[in-house]
Amino acid sequence: MTDTTSGAAGDERIKDVSPLRRMLIRPELGGICGTILVFILFGLIAGDSGMFAAEGVMNWTVVSAQFMVIAVGACLLMISGEFDLSTGSMIGFSGVLMAILSVQLGWPLWLAILATFAFCMAIGAVNGWLVIRTGLPSFIVTLASLYILRGLTIWGSVYFTRQTIISGVSDRAEGDWLGPVFGGKILTGLFQWMGDAGWIATFTRGNRAGQPVVDGIPMLVVWAIVLVIFGHWLLTRTKFGNWVFASGGDAQAARYVGVPVNRVKILMFMFSAFCACVFSMCQVMEFGSAAADRGLLKEFEAIICVVIGGALLTGGYGSVIGAALGAVIFGVVQQGLFFANAESSLFRVFLGMILLIAVIMNTYIRRIITGER
Repeated sequence: MTDTTSGAAGDERIKDVSPLRRMLIRPELGGICGTILVFILFGLIAGDSGMFAAEGVMNWTVVSAQFMVIAVGACLLMISGEFDLSTGSMIGFSGVLMAILSVQLGWPLWLAILATFAFCMAIGAVNGWLVIRTGLPSFIVTLASLYILRGLTIWGSVYFTRQTIISGVSDRAEGDWLGPVFGGKILTGLFQWMGDAGWIATFTRGNRAGQPVVDGIPMLVVWAIVLVIFGHWLLTRTKFGNWVFASGGDAQAARYVGVPVNRVKILMFMFSAFCACVFSMCQVMEFGSAAADRGLLKEFEAIICVVIGGALLTGGYGSVIGAALGAVIFGVVQQGLFFANAESSLFRVFLGMILLIAVIMNTYIRRIITGER
């Protein structure tokens, strides 16, 4: 009988992958290293300023969650081989559309929210359909959508209200069953108990005396966690996740083996629009108003989070966990600069630098994976 074990060991076609190489090709590596370095840095320069007290932690957690929500959609779409540059405009558009339907036209808030999600996901489907039918790069198609949606947002807001900010959403949200799903908080009782026990700071004067400074976890954070878990499960535990990787890796080869590439890409465009709507609804509920200029440059911030998380710009490779870590890096840096009393404009400098470093690292990793020199 032939010893298959020794035969496999001696087969020159089977390469022995070293632990170091296996670690290097993990897409989350850059995000993990970046997160550790950022926490160490701001622990040293801003640790005494309250950044890591309960209120400070909640501040950068909420900011990280904002990036995280849209980064999940961008990550899945980029892995499938496409880009969506209309994410930021979709955020502003969906918020204004929901406000017009509920405040100006008198629709129930829950119906306005559901209609907004349906309409925006339909726009995402149209983006995907146009990319597939025309063969144009998604960069061009969604760049056109960026301008169209931003223009419609400003026009619609001015047409109905003569201004670019629509207030009154808070009044419409009172008693609505769907509003708290985007604008409420959870675990308020637990945080009150922690405040009474002295574990977290409480207010000492005024009407809120005795109440904890952090009184719950905002639904935006909950949505971010849910989307990250869902995106990671979808990519790593389902057949559809394999289809996403295959569609971005080599679309033609994927079609030959029966992968419905067109459907996968359209669904990923729809999911990107869904994530933008989640971000927008949470933001509108937080401020009680919708503004036509919200979401500006968010599409680029989402893409940078995904690139930091290890996704290749060419598609077929990436990680939702890595994208989430990229979002955490952004949130910690943005708030860390505030706590360190640094100039806030340095955040943009950081974005540019981290993008350049991430692209260089990802190019190196791609060469390791493909064996290029």
